[in-house]
Amino acid sequence: MNNLANLKIGQSGIIREIQIENTRRKNHLLDMGLTVGTKVKVKKIAPTGDPICIELRGYELCINKKEADKIIVL
Repeated sequence: MNNLANLKIGQSGIIREIQIENTRRKNHLLDMGLTVGTKVKVKKIAPTGDPICIELRGYELCINKKEADKIIVL
């Protein structure tokens, strides 16, 4: 298993688990479509490494690296 922050541009993964402890923030990500079983693909990474832009469910979403570290993908 790997986390979303370790994927390189162009790599894909399927969300296996979201380990974010802040319930409010976790629910916000779930509402945006980051749910277990969803395929995600890294589209862009800022030069500083934060944020990371991913494609999922037909749209792009940028999340910070701290959150991407807590999203486990296969």
